[in-house]
Amino acid sequence: MMVRLVALAALVFAAALPQLSTPAAAKDPVYTTTFSSLAVSGYDPVAYFNEGKPVEGSSDHEFEWNGVTWRFASSANQEIFMQDPEAFAPQYGGYCAWAVSQGYTASTDPTAWRIVDGKLYLNYSHSVQRRWETDVAGNIVKGDSNWPKVLD
Repeated sequence: MMVRLVALAALVFAAALPQLSTPAAAKDPVYTTTFSSLAVSGYDPVAYFNEGKPVEGSSDHEFEWNGVTWRFASSANQEIFMQDPEAFAPQYGGYCAWAVSQGYTASTDPTAWRIVDGKLYLNYSHSVQRRWETDVAGNIVKGDSNWPKVLD
């Protein structure tokens, strides 16, 4: 019985070995939380532009784009996004703008945001956003240079 258990354990370990040595897959091009496929944590990306604030989207107004689900507060916002998603989607796939400027990725808080030159940027937190805002232009240049390499 013990020999069988050892043999079984050896087979399981051998089967798992290829996965252990395989490099981790690249990160998704659009940030979503671990247990969700919602972009911007379910917030309406168009509302940042036309209402000047973060507004939660609704499951009644959803659109699949770039491999994830985008939610909107209204059908009008959904239509606007559908016509030109890249104009409203956050930069760096919705990953933290400061983290990307530093060469890595981090999650974001949809209430830590800023529109610069017609583009939406999100940050990990309000305190990280203040750090990013000490040199917005420089951090955007660095972020643009690092994106999308930071996904590898």
